Amino acid sequence: MSTEQALMERSGGKCELCGAEHDLTVMEVAPSDGGADQSILVCGTCRSQIENPETMDANHWRCLNDSMWSPIPAVQVMAFRMLNALKAEGWPQELLDMMYMEEETRQWAEAGLADEDDSREPTKDSNGTVLQEGDDVTLIKDLEVKGAGFTAKRGTLVKNIHLTDNPLHIEGKINGTQIVLVAAYMKKA
Repeated sequence: MSTEQALMERSGGKCELCGAEHDLTVMEVAPSDGGADQSILVCGTCRSQIENPETMDANHWRCLNDSMWSPIPAVQVMAFRMLNALKAEGWPQELLDMMYMEEETRQWAEAGLADEDDSREPTKDSNGTVLQEGDDVTLIKDLEVKGAGFTAKRGTLVKNIHLTDNPLHIEGKINGTQIVLVAAYMKKA
């Protein structure tokens, strides 16, 4: 059985990302040594936006809300990568926070992101310590949270931070509210 036949059978003749039933092709999920286990069946719309990120329509990718739960590792990897590419939209970060993958699958997914992250300037705290995704930080001064109606007090612990595209900012939850914080007002806990 060919890879395309195996993927057609596995997916029920639908795009494994958005569910479209037309213009379907096999796409290897790099790094890959081929085969159905390391490939997905995608429609022309998904494929063109993956290959040409400048043409990406964020609303098309709301389908990832469903496909990220696929039991197929290759589909999980591509969903993870697309959600990461769309993080600036806001809503993908919530899906990434909920997404579960086996450790081996997560390493495969992150291997495709490594090239993009290497050129980015690191995010540093008030002491010049480099912050990583998932670190815990402490506020070094009181911060008024505009729009939420509270002041985050000095010494407040912010757990499991998220890095943003801007190395001067991080995202974290304070009092159950997800907010963007200035990294210079934090110190690594």
